Amino acid sequence: MAATAVDKSVTEQLPQVLDPTAEQPPLFDGTTRLYTAYICPFAQRVWITRNYKGLQDKIKLIPLNLQSRPAWYGEKVYPTNKVPALEHNGKIIGESLDLIKYLDSNFEGQSLLPDDPAKKEFAEELFAYTDTFNSIVFTSFKGDPAKEAGPAFDYLENALHKFDDGPFLLGQFSLVDIAYIPFVERFLPFLAEVFKYDLTAGRPKLAAWIEEINKFEAYKQTKLDPKEIVETFKKRFLVSS
Repeated sequence: MAATAVDKSVTEQLPQVLDPTAEQPPLFDGTTRLYTAYICPFAQRVWITRNYKGLQDKIKLIPLNLQSRPAWYGEKVYPTNKVPALEHNGKIIGESLDLIKYLDSNFEGQSLLPDDPAKKEFAEELFAYTDTFNSIVFTSFKGDPAKEAGPAFDYLENALHKFDDGPFLLGQFSLVDIAYIPFVERFLPFLAEVFKYDLTAGRPKLAAWIEEINKFEAYKQTKLDPKEIVETFKKRFLVSS
């Protein structure tokens, strides 16, 4: 990432979500397809990467209804029955962190990973922490998020201090930011609304990071309505007594 990466996304009309009655698109007909779900943060990582690199004409979105998936998806496309999955060059690839790296190295456009060895090393450290980060925050919903999730947000705040050549986790915008933002996007309104906890309070770098990412069209096109996030999370994580 010698030069600053540039958002190459264009505004697009999003395809309709496929339900169980939808026909399966032809498999391995030369079209590159991203099987996704508009509500899934893991799939959102790949969606943002696709948009940012200007691959919207090269990679077709196939959005699925996660509550009611077409049977052909698990039977014929991706046996794990999870999203995201990418159909490319006669194979199906899954796992969101693998996929964002795959898009970055197998498709045109400027790389979203740095050349600098110190940044490369830190990128891998940050990728490795994503599952821990999510686990800490999700688990905190059952207790006291301010106390229990605080260390996870402090980790990001501290990481944002490491490189001073930009407001992002590796200084310049990269796949690492894409790995974290879908989850922070969901945690922010839910913690504020339900627990009255502002995860940016006392974390100025984190607040600035969120603000800067929100300027990218590539990301804005993938965002959920915060009210929808709060309602979904309430149903999922708060058991009414």
